[in-house]
Amino acid sequence: MGAQWKAKGKAAAADARGKLFGRLAKDIMVAARGGADPASNSRLRLVVEQARKVSMPKETLERAIKKGAGLTGETVHFEHVMYEGFAPHQVPLMVECLTDNVKRTAPEMRVLFRKGQLGASGSVAWDFDHVGMIEAEPATPDVDAETAAIEAGAQDVEPADDGATLFLTAPTDLDLVSRALPAHGFTVLSAKLGYKPKNPVDPANLSAEQLEEVESFLAAIDAHDDVQNVFVGLAG
Repeated sequence: MGAQWKAKGKAAAADARGKLFGRLAKDIMVAARGGADPASNSRLRLVVEQARKVSMPKETLERAIKKGAGLTGETVHFEHVMYEGFAPHQVPLMVECLTDNVKRTAPEMRVLFRKGQLGASGSVAWDFDHVGMIEAEPATPDVDAETAAIEAGAQDVEPADDGATLFLTAPTDLDLVSRALPAHGFTVLSAKLGYKPKNPVDPANLSAEQLEEVESFLAAIDAHDDVQNVFVGLAG
């Protein structure tokens, strides 16, 4: 399951595509506060590249940039909020939200965490490393991920979905490494800051029924409109 939980199944994947566009639009609007030109705004450039790779409609992308940069006359304000706690069976997780109304989001998250345990700030974060996460795929089959990681300045590599590779970096090196990887044979699919569990729970220690309870809980959390990312301490 790795550091970031993702919905499984074709139907879930199709539904997740629409949610992905909505989440990327939020990320773009927040990043565009630092300027509407991706060339001079590295944070915006990374999100725009990710949006293009997943075929976000051009009009949607450009509207999000203009709205976030204040070029449409609309006031946009999203607050970044982290919720920490446990899924059923003491599986730790970090839930990253972008919300325009914390007073709405907070009680809704408390309801979603009833089948788990919502913790105070810092109660779970200590068990995660804050890292840069770059998902990339090799341009040719003979490219060595570990060599590319060393040469590009990444700290570590892990296998990702569909033959891709997850490059882990220091938070400050995210943009630098994402720019360097193409020269070492990798096409960057996404780049973001995230949380990697230090002591993930082994799914083998959970029964099939318990694992299903965890999956159901994570799916409900992920479905919330204000949730941007769910980082889970579950190995595999």
